[in-house]
Amino acid sequence: MQNKERLLLFALAAVQFTNVMDFMIMMPLGPQLMRTFNINPAQFSLVVSAYTFSAGIFGFISAFFIDRFDRRKAIMAVYIGFVIGTLFCGISSSYTLLVLARIFTGMFGGMLGALVLSIIGDAIPLERRATAMGSVMAAFSVASVVGVPFGLYLATTFNWQMPFLLLAFLGLIVLFLVFKFVPEMKGHFDTSISKPNPLKFVVSIAGNRNQLMALGLMVFMMLSQFSYISMLSPYMVSNVGFTEHDLTYIYLLGGIATIFSSPIVGKMADKHGRAKIFTIFTVLMTGPTLYLTSIGVTPIGIVLAVTTFNFIFIGGRMIPGSTMITATVLPQNRGSFMSINSSIQQLASGLGAFVAGLIVYKNSNGELINYNIVGYMAVLASIISIVLANKIVAVDTKPVSTPESIKE
Repeated sequence: MQNKERLLLFALAAVQFTNVMDFMIMMPLGPQLMRTFNINPAQFSLVVSAYTFSAGIFGFISAFFIDRFDRRKAIMAVYIGFVIGTLFCGISSSYTLLVLARIFTGMFGGMLGALVLSIIGDAIPLERRATAMGSVMAAFSVASVVGVPFGLYLATTFNWQMPFLLLAFLGLIVLFLVFKFVPEMKGHFDTSISKPNPLKFVVSIAGNRNQLMALGLMVFMMLSQFSYISMLSPYMVSNVGFTEHDLTYIYLLGGIATIFSSPIVGKMADKHGRAKIFTIFTVLMTGPTLYLTSIGVTPIGIVLAVTTFNFIFIGGRMIPGSTMITATVLPQNRGSFMSINSSIQQLASGLGAFVAGLIVYKNSNGELINYNIVGYMAVLASIISIVLANKIVAVDTKPVSTPESIKE
């Protein structure tokens, strides 16, 4: 991998780090937010899903125009909006203002994920794409290892707003990295290739079985993890015996493990086949899912071992899954398709979190009830995702004329 390509991936990983951090920090803050604002599980799930529903709606809207812009200009403009939204979260003083701030942040957060995947798809050939995807998705791990524990420390030491304020400041540094290392990317403007207008392309997806299965794969991947992950932190505190401080170990250990596992999984997917690796890690993930959603008071060491493997398995299927999805569309329409995919991803995540909030309720002892039902639903969604992943066919194997500024 060439030096400038590595710098490009580093900048994209930094974008993903802040984007993931912004979303992830909300879930472990659940117990504190529920106590501070005196809200119930359903109201907390709305805080989580407000971001994802907003990201889904505006991600879909962006599909109609995102491919009209140079990727570099698009990601910079969207990232500025994301940083402003994160700042709004940090200065929110009530539950209502926080929900509104999450909606605003989601408007841009959903588009960010689509742009990152589009840039990787445009710049990296399919035979190396899962490896590149693994490098960028390691940002999820770094967010878990550094961001979430440090964010929780700030929240418990100062207040819940502090992590968002720090993240907004960090966003300014990342914006400079994007400006410095992401080159102009206009290969998708190739006029020698027939390109339908965005509206026709969006409509055409309904008649493209391969792309519908790719979108369906994203739906069931998200339903199978965010349905139970959104309520994991409150459940660990209310039912399993964790303190709010103990929650940091879940993300710390899981993140450390996936920093090492993500690049390895990417190389495995490129070498042994993306569908095969996806299937293996999805099957492995069902065990921790069922365990974590049904346990009572349990020694913290046992639970942390399971949650750590759970992180590895979730990342282990997201890397080949996302890589397969990028290959179901040609470069000239990749931005539009990945925006729709991001929209579907966010809506499915929000739906999973929202439904979990409706199913789970708190009894008179403060324990959360029916979490095991959410676990059964997650496993069913995982099984469906395996079927879809093994039916997807790659139609794009080469990068768009890789930008000259990436080449040595």
